[in-house]
Amino acid sequence: QVQLVESGGGLVQAGGSLRLSCVASRRTFNLRPMGWFRQAPGKERELVAQVSWSGGSTSYADSVKGRFTISRDNAKNTVYLQMNSLKPEDTAVYYCAANVGGTYNYWGQGTQVTVSS
Repeated sequence: QVQLVESGGGLVQAGGSLRLSCVASRRTFNLRPMGWFRQAPGKERELVAQVSWSGGSTSYADSVKGRFTISRDNAKNTVYLQMNSLKPEDTAVYYCAANVGGTYNYWGQGTQVTVSS
């Protein structure tokens, strides 16, 4: 059974930083693109950042460009999301996901990020 487990969320003041981690239970995910999504109350889930299987290619939502950095360590089966200069509008549940067959269809349970003003 495949599992993705996120950690690192919490409460932080505006301007602060957090680093989210997502550990995959199977090494096969090292061959997959991975992404971080978020969902705020009353809003649709949105793609925040994604990284290629090698880590050599990344992309970001316009709202987080220059503030967030996605990376991965395949030796540790882990994907990271470094979040700097956090804003109250970044408050959401953050999910990591694996892209298998062209779609994100494996999901973690989510971790709450709350940014106070």
